[in-house]
Parts: sequence; structure tokens; C-alpha cells
Amino acid sequence: MQQPALPVPGPLALLDTTEGFVRRKKISLWFVGSLLLLSIFILTIGLAATTRTENVTVGGYYPGIILGFGSFLGIIGINLVENRRQMLVAAIVFISFGVVAAFCCAIVDGVFASRHLETRPLTSGRCQFYSSGVGYLHDVYQTEVTCHSLNGKCQLKVKGNTCYCCDLYNCQSTEYSPTYYEFVGVSGCRDVLHLYRLLWASTVLNVLGLLLGIVTAAVLGAFKDMPSSSFPASPSTDLSLSEDAQLPSQASSSFGLPPNAPPLYAPAPFLPGEKPPPYAP
Repeated sequence: MQQPALPVPGPLALLDTTEGFVRRKKISLWFVGSLLLLSIFILTIGLAATTRTENVTVGGYYPGIILGFGSFLGIIGINLVENRRQMLVAAIVFISFGVVAAFCCAIVDGVFASRHLETRPLTSGRCQFYSSGVGYLHDVYQTEVTCHSLNGKCQLKVKGNTCYCCDLYNCQSTEYSPTYYEFVGVSGCRDVLHLYRLLWASTVLNVLGLLLGIVTAAVLGAFKDMPSSSFPASPSTDLSLSEDAQLPSQASSSFGLPPNAPPLYAPAPFLPGEKPPPYAP
């Protein structure tokens, strides 16, 4: 019993499949490129914040590294023909780790900027800057400065190139203060205000990286499941191949032979005086 022939997709169906693949590829490239650009901003702002002072450590640049590497793998995977799925899976894994890191760093930087940095004495000009001078190492040379409070005055030891705020230092308490009252390794108290703004900028960028990373991972997950061949075989090629396969069987049936018999070929005519080719079994 002859099996029914499979339906051959028409030109409109092939065009829709190709256009859908190209459209999904452009959308994926747009999201991955946006995430790569955002990760560069996160890395730049985070490095600028963590190198502003020596006693304030900021880790907001780690998500920029992870998200940037995942985005780079995503761009490569989108443009691959072979092993595209494996590369996109690796990109999704790195982007997922970057999303988790962005979430953690956004919380840490936001809490640190809101609870451990007080900018009112800085903006009002009540903080002082001490420089060790030329020829002295700021991390070795220390001096004592006098801080005045409501109950009297006390001595505070500071290093060179340090911005200190006596309003934030409690002379009567020996416990650790949750608010930073000195910032080491700065060129002026204005650097502390820059640090405060950079911390909030890093927090906002990490939140954006969190949201964009989730959407990008979802887009890449949908794109990796699409078929690799975006241009199926044309129906004319399939029809010509099927016709060629039916020619030997039709020729055999015309001579009364079974369908599985080898095809018959008529000998080629030769001109007078021309020798036929040697027989080849």
C-alpha cells in the first residue's frame, strides 16, 4: 500500500519561517547588545567608586564582569550556525549568575550608602582635610587633631590625605561607629561626595542590570530552541528528486519487468568505422 505523500510547504510558509527567524535574531541581538553596554557602565562606575578611597570597599563592579562575559557569549552564539545551542546555554548560565550578583550588590551598595555615609557635614563644609605633605607616605605618617564636641574636646589620630568629620566622631564612646567619620587616600573632601553619588549610581545600574538580565536570558532561551536551518529545501527540488527516482521503475514496467529489476538502457549508435568502447563488467 502506497503511503500518502507528505504535504510540501508552500512559498508563503517558507517566507514566514525565514522572516520569523530573522526577526527573532534581531531582537536577541538588541537585548544582548544592550546588556553588554549596561555591563560596561556597571564595571566603569563600580571601579570608579571602589578606587575613590582606601578604607571604603565597593563590590558593585563584579556584576559588570559576569554580565559582560555572558553577553559576549550570547553575541557569539546568536551568530553561530553549528553549536549555537551550546553557546547560548553557556551565555544564559553566566547571565543568570550576573543577575544574582547584581541583586546582591544593589542591596549592599544601597544599604551602605544610606546607613554608613552621612553627607550633611560634607555639604555644609564642616569636615576637614589633612594632607601629610610632600615626601611623606600617607599610610604611615599619622598625626593627632583636636575634635570639639558639646561635652568638650578629644584627640583623633588621622593619616595623611584623609578627610575627617568631627561632627560624626563621638569622643565619649569607644565603640565602633556605624557611620564613617574619616576617609583615607582622598585628594579632598569633595571625593567623598563623589563616592556617595557613585554608590547610588552603581545601585541603580545594578537594578537595571538585574531586570535586563532576566529579560535577556528569557529571550535567548526562546531563541536557542528555534531550528538551526532557517532555509528549508524548496519544493521544486523535492519534486525533481522524486521524479528522477520514479523514472527507472516506469521504464522497467514498460518492458514487462518487475519494478525492482535493474533499468534497461539502449545502446548508443556508432558511426561507420568507429570501434565501440571496451566491455566493462
